[in-house]
Amino acid sequence: MHNPVLLEEALHFLNPTPGKIIIDATVGGGGHAEEIARQIYPGGTLIGMDRDSESLKITQERLKKFQATVKLVNKNFKDIKETVIDLGIGEVDGILFDLGISSIQMETVERGFGIKNAGPLDMRMDRSQRLTARDLVNTLSEAGLSGLIREFGEDRFHRRIARRIVIERRKGPIETTTGLAGIVSRSMPHGRKWERIHPATRTFQALRIKVNNELEAIEKALDAVPGLLRKGGILCVISFHSLEDRIVKNALKGFKSQGAFRILTKKPVTAGRKEVLENPRARSAKLRAALKI
Repeated sequence: MHNPVLLEEALHFLNPTPGKIIIDATVGGGGHAEEIARQIYPGGTLIGMDRDSESLKITQERLKKFQATVKLVNKNFKDIKETVIDLGIGEVDGILFDLGISSIQMETVERGFGIKNAGPLDMRMDRSQRLTARDLVNTLSEAGLSGLIREFGEDRFHRRIARRIVIERRKGPIETTTGLAGIVSRSMPHGRKWERIHPATRTFQALRIKVNNELEAIEKALDAVPGLLRKGGILCVISFHSLEDRIVKNALKGFKSQGAFRILTKKPVTAGRKEVLENPRARSAKLRAALKI
């Protein structure tokens, strides 16, 4: 069962009440959606979007008791504007983005998102697309890999990592998550191996972002938000790394400068110690919220 991050905080800003229309643009395993659906009943509508059809099937089962309230759509959140138009919804009261990968995706070994369990180098959120992490790891030039890990992983050892990957793949294709994780670990200076996060975390992040074109999707989705929210509507975004959070922060600043929104979070809201202990994924989560005026 998906364990939603910053659930109480998201509910505080979204303030779901009976009759409201709320979009969960990254419905994932349905953790946030279940509680939102409960609170907007009766008369409300929850639009749950996700590009991952496999996660959506799990969510459909989880939310079946709210089927009169919930509309699930197998779409990338970059298509949020088109989705709302297709549903004939009009303006909505709230929009939630819970960015990054869901716990369902992370824990499903064959999806290839995790570092510790041996799975194929896949990392596709939508498995109908062709490009995989394996393709990038085994075909990009050394300079291409280095630039990718620097830009999307923000790892200062990007050159060392790229060089080691190229050396290792000469022996044969790099096929598994643990194989790649081991290669990255061996490329690190000795002390780096014992940092708080696994030394391959940033490389995996970079590959995942590139495979799924995540940052461009976030920018396009946020651009559509002002035209979807009614006056008094709430935008709530949970991000998990600096690249995501920077995009969200700049978007909210832009909305504010246009006189369209009031920012509700002077600083991003983070998880308390209790939540981090119960759900380690919450450690890096940052929530930002804004009100359309």
